[in-house]
Order: sequence, then structure tokens, then C-alpha cells
Amino acid sequence: MSYVLAFAGSNSSVSINFELVKYTASLLKVQEVRLRDLSKYPFPMYSEDTEKESGFSNSLVEFKEEIANSKGLIISVNEHNSYPSAYFKNTMDWLSRLDAKFFADKKILLMATSNGGRGAMGALDVAEKMVARFQGTVVESFSLPRYSENFDEVKGITNVELAKVHAEKVASFVKSIS
Repeated sequence: MSYVLAFAGSNSSVSINFELVKYTASLLKVQEVRLRDLSKYPFPMYSEDTEKESGFSNSLVEFKEEIANSKGLIISVNEHNSYPSAYFKNTMDWLSRLDAKFFADKKILLMATSNGGRGAMGALDVAEKMVARFQGTVVESFSLPRYSENFDEVKGITNVELAKVHAEKVASFVKSIS
């Protein structure tokens, strides 16, 4: 358990939440970070029939093992209509079929961003409850509103106040897993 696993709950190839995760992961200088782009994980829509017919994909089992073997997680959830995306929920559904406590004992930095003024707060609130249900502990949460105005792919978070809050949350998370 010597690494932090970082991913966004999005299957979009142009996910702004993945950009936020990638930036956040780059700040962890003394920790090994495994960055996973879930747009590369083709999990089918969960159903009992699919589980019976096809079982669990190797990529799902490997992802669950990466979660289990990590010392902490950085997750950024995207928002569709004030809730986490169907893809994120689907991924949680599949993982919970392997192990209902797949986040057990994991310290989590939970984030969300959107181009709206609330910064995907609806999705963040729901995701926090989901994490707790699967036995994870959200040690810090961070919302980045107005992504296009407050984030640059090279510079990171450009709003000084938001950058300061983000840095404090990251430092607190790192301290929790040290």
C-alpha cells in the first residue's frame, strides 16, 4: 500500500474532472500516484443478467484490487443534472458486486468541478454518501466552480482563493495517509 490511486468518475475523453484529478495528483510530490483514466474502462451497464452471463471483467477486478492496495484515493466526480454521472454510479454498482466494502479503510479526497457556479456540489454531496456506504472515509472534499474561468491545464487552479483552499485540502489529505 504505497501509492495513491487517482481517478475521475467520468467516461468522457475530455473530462474536466479528470483534468482536475491529474492536476491534483501532480501536487503529491512525496507520494507515488497511479492515475487512472476511466474513459479507458469499458464497463457495461450493470444488470443481474449481465453479471450472470459474463461475470466480472478483468479490468473491473484489477481496478478493485488497485483500490484495495492503495493507501488513499483522489476522486473527482462529474455531474449530470445535479447527480453523479450514470457512469460513476455504474462503476460503483459493479465494484459493490465484487465487495460491498470496496472502499473499506480508505481515506479519500473527494472533488468535483463543473462550469456552473455551484461546482458540481450536488454530485459531490451524493458521492460523499456513496463513499460512506461502501466504507470509505472522505477526509476532505473540494468543489471547483466555473472550471473554464478558474482552471488552466498548464497553470492549474488560477483563482487565488480557490487554489489556496485546494492546497489546504490536499495537504490535509496527504497528512491523513502518512
